[in-house]
Amino acid sequence: MRLRAGRLVSCANGDRIRLSVKARRIELLVDDAELKRRAAGATHAREMPARGYAKLYAKEILGADEGCDFAFLRPQ
Repeated sequence: MRLRAGRLVSCANGDRIRLSVKARRIELLVDDAELKRRAAGATHAREMPARGYAKLYAKEILGADEGCDFAFLRPQ
């Protein structure tokens, strides 16, 4: 199983972002041409860890828009 990478994986030091707590959004304020240039030279896909805390983290941690918590700790 491969982990998916979103737009923020191409974020570099000094890039501007827009954060909206109300809208629950994080936007990377970098033009598409620059993101394509970065993506062309990057290797994003990583193998899922086989076991241990690294596997638990990779499988269960929610994204920033969902609170960066373990999925199994959300209220039912």
